[in-house]
Amino acid sequence: MDGSLTERVKLTQKRLRKRTITAVLNEFDHKIMRLGSEKREEKYRKMSLSPFSFFRGSAYLFYMDVTREWFPYHTPAERPTWIQGDLHFENFGAFRNEQGALVYDVNDFDEGYLGSYLYDLLRMSVSIALVCRMKGESEEAQKHQIEAYLRAYAKQMWRFVKGKDDPASFGVDEEKASGKVRKLLRKLQKRKEQHFLEKVTALVQEHRKFAHTDEILAPTEKERAALLEAWPQYIESLHADDLQDAAHYQIKDIAVKHGSGTASIGLDRFYVLIEAGSSEQGHDDDIVLEVKEVRVAVPAYFLPYDESFWASFEHQGKRVTMTQQAMHHEADPYLGYLTIGGRQFYVRERSPYKKRLKLESLETVEDMQAVTETMGKLTAKLHARADTDVQSGILDYHSEHEIVKAMGSDEEAFSRFIAQWAISYADQTQQDYELFVDWLGNKSAAL
Repeated sequence: MDGSLTERVKLTQKRLRKRTITAVLNEFDHKIMRLGSEKREEKYRKMSLSPFSFFRGSAYLFYMDVTREWFPYHTPAERPTWIQGDLHFENFGAFRNEQGALVYDVNDFDEGYLGSYLYDLLRMSVSIALVCRMKGESEEAQKHQIEAYLRAYAKQMWRFVKGKDDPASFGVDEEKASGKVRKLLRKLQKRKEQHFLEKVTALVQEHRKFAHTDEILAPTEKERAALLEAWPQYIESLHADDLQDAAHYQIKDIAVKHGSGTASIGLDRFYVLIEAGSSEQGHDDDIVLEVKEVRVAVPAYFLPYDESFWASFEHQGKRVTMTQQAMHHEADPYLGYLTIGGRQFYVRERSPYKKRLKLESLETVEDMQAVTETMGKLTAKLHARADTDVQSGILDYHSEHEIVKAMGSDEEAFSRFIAQWAISYADQTQQDYELFVDWLGNKSAAL
């Protein structure tokens, strides 16, 4: 082909892809999320830091692409499972579970939805490739880590099917963890329970209040009044087994939280300080709850519509809390939801032990593989548990059995296929990132 024609083809492909990216950004961030120019600029500044940051902030682009592609390992459309919906490397971390034990697990369920398990595996596999690239790893090393994740997932799923492990009780604590995950959990064991409380609050004339910073601000009187008015909704939404006496949920202070996340920029978020203990115990047993606005899950715009699902989970806060309760066998007892001014929120405890692994701490191939294998096992647990605690009747079959049938008996072929696709899509993400940064450079066109 003539050189000028080749360049014209390449240029046209780039222009068409850039138009797709900008159209998707405008549709979701402007029309659906209703982000103003300042919030969009903040979000896009974070997304422009790296291809991985761009990937984290553009889940809608990912779902638009993958739902148009054919894959051989999907479960049947009539046999979906709960999926986490936005599975990536940094949505795993350490925290304290309901029983007070420190565990390592998935810690974000905002995009939880009903669909094929494969979407979680595809998104997670791409994120592993992008993280490996941040660390300068070769393509072969990227495939190795993705396949380690997928093989661990497949092996663990078969253990559930064969009854060797029970997804209802499976977890990763210090005893079961290895490598850097175990080191993280051991380090957190030394942290005082009051660490986070002392970090975000202060005692003022014998009363504990939030300490205001650039990220923790005082609410307006209107915001405070609206949250207080909606608080009984939250208490009513709590699981009966988790309910304490009314004094336990007495609000001592409220703050507006800024500066968290990338995809969640533009959503309101509050910290609420509750009594939790008794007056005899003083102020050290107070608990910080996070009240976070939530919208329709991104996968919902691209996956098949399920009438029974929407009938049960029209409130998006309920959808998020039920996703977490389905996927964690010892879920946060403070999970609940409420509506403020027509906007939907969910509530959870802000764990004083919440912490992610730092990517720079993964210094060797062995360090990385131990983490990816742990993540694979935990992903299998999420999917296998998906039908365990949900009493709504949405799933009347065992997810793990449907998933192993979809994966087939050739575990190596399954892992190789997805790893190869993930490498290819990571390449696409890098190209998209470059187009995004170029588009962002023209602020008047972008915003």
